[in-house]
Amino acid sequence: MTITREQSPATPARPDAPPVAREPLELVYEPRDPVDFRATLAPLRRGPGDPCVRFEESGGGIWIALRTPEGTASLHVSGTRGRVLVRAWGSGASAALETAPQLLGAGDDWSGLDASGHELLATALHRNPGLRLTRTGRVLDSLAAAIIEQKVTSTEAFRAWRVLVTAHGERPPGPVPPQLRVPLTPEQWRRIPSWEWHRAGVDPRRSRTVIAAATVARGLERTTVHERGGADVQRLLRTVPGVGVWTAAETSQRSHGDPDAVSFGDYHLAAQIGWALVGEAIDDDALAELLEPWAGHRQRIVRLVFASGFRAPRHGPRMTIQDHRRH
Repeated sequence: MTITREQSPATPARPDAPPVAREPLELVYEPRDPVDFRATLAPLRRGPGDPCVRFEESGGGIWIALRTPEGTASLHVSGTRGRVLVRAWGSGASAALETAPQLLGAGDDWSGLDASGHELLATALHRNPGLRLTRTGRVLDSLAAAIIEQKVTSTEAFRAWRVLVTAHGERPPGPVPPQLRVPLTPEQWRRIPSWEWHRAGVDPRRSRTVIAAATVARGLERTTVHERGGADVQRLLRTVPGVGVWTAAETSQRSHGDPDAVSFGDYHLAAQIGWALVGEAIDDDALAELLEPWAGHRQRIVRLVFASGFRAPRHGPRMTIQDHRRH
């Protein structure tokens, strides 16, 4: 793994773009085992229009805007499974590159997972050797997005996230896509007026929860000392009023790379995993029992099911999109 100065000519800036660092920092990450960076980073994207994470088409690279203790940064991730190139712009570029290996799954050890007893899981593991669990180390970014996703459809949640972050987030440094924005600071979340939450379709209960999380953000960020999450992190996240089991799990899966966090309470998850592993829809209690043999790896099992391409039969009720802006 090396960090060098980029030698190629800088991409010309657009007239409306922020100042471009002409010599981005560069990291070449050559993992011991191959890593599929697109599959690994996919959980960070909150819908195709996410203003903080942009996937280039046709298997291209990925843009990520982030905030570090040294300042804002833009990352562009590209390359192959054996050699990933990460380029960084901005005052936080060096700090961002230090976190890049963990973003790409460094330290996520699958060697203790035995999936041989189930054909679908064994096949998925064999076909996806580069799948890893990302770890961002940024708790509020994941927690705020998860809160906005509580008890609404993905369509509603992704729109709300896009509207709020685009309106209040700053443009990141570098030759970035025009839609890219840096995730909000705690203070920026707290300053969003009530009518803008309403306009974005976020009801008062969820907006209050985001603001409560932003108020204690500094303490939440300290939970990253627990390298891969765990029960203590789940407990601490749930001390925020309005944060339950589902939200804490959705957060720690991304911020901590927790290999055992399961999103119990999800509208679709139990049925999806049940159909894949036992051929029928199940509830959360049955899901907990089903995953128990893989304790310590339960999130990895969930990821393998989705990576397998299996789709449950499409029947039963679907959630109705609610327009909170009319209330």
